[in-house]
Amino acid sequence: MVNKKILVVDDEIAICELIKMNLEAEGFINIRVAGDGEEALQIAQEWLPDLILLDLMLPKVDGLSICRRLKASNSPMSNIPIIILSAKSRENDIVNGLDAGANDYITKPFSNKILIARIKSQLRNCSKLDVNDVIRYKNLYINLPQRMIKIDSEIIDLTFSEFEILSIFAKHAGKVYTRSQLISNLRGDDGFDIAERSVDVQIVNLRKKLKDFGKNIETIRGIGYRLKEEQYD
Repeated sequence: MVNKKILVVDDEIAICELIKMNLEAEGFINIRVAGDGEEALQIAQEWLPDLILLDLMLPKVDGLSICRRLKASNSPMSNIPIIILSAKSRENDIVNGLDAGANDYITKPFSNKILIARIKSQLRNCSKLDVNDVIRYKNLYINLPQRMIKIDSEIIDLTFSEFEILSIFAKHAGKVYTRSQLISNLRGDDGFDIAERSVDVQIVNLRKKLKDFGKNIETIRGIGYRLKEEQYD
């Protein structure tokens, strides 16, 4: 758990440093801080923290807006737990924070022990992610629950079908899939009637979006497609 990445977002430097110090005292080593909303969104997108501690009253982009954007259904960061830390303690403020997607809400001033306990609780819930939910192949990273694809540090935006095809390939690199098998995996044996030609179109689009990595998707003439088997020295 101590290797988990935690992003602290607050425009008061003293609060950020206090939280950071308490986290480090508990053994956490991957901590970053942001002093405004724009910086927080940039770090969240590039660093993909495991948990975010978020103030509401921030310069540039307010905390509620950040929460809504990160928790949007099409966001690759939607599963990152967010704990709001705010001086706004009215019932309506707490309800608004939770409605925006926050996983927890703690009012300032707060107990450091309670904060650490809440953080550990959220991280324990996240750690229940099964190892089979994450696929790694060369510089490709696939998070199945978050439906997120990354190549190196770049997030790749794929359609539903493109994501499913790449995930199928990455789970069994080297295995050849016929067009019929891919269709069956996409829609189920009793699913929609899809022309095999549509699979070819999906592969073409997928290779384009993956850029140089797309060369790893091989066409097996007369059979179908596969992801190249990884070579080890």
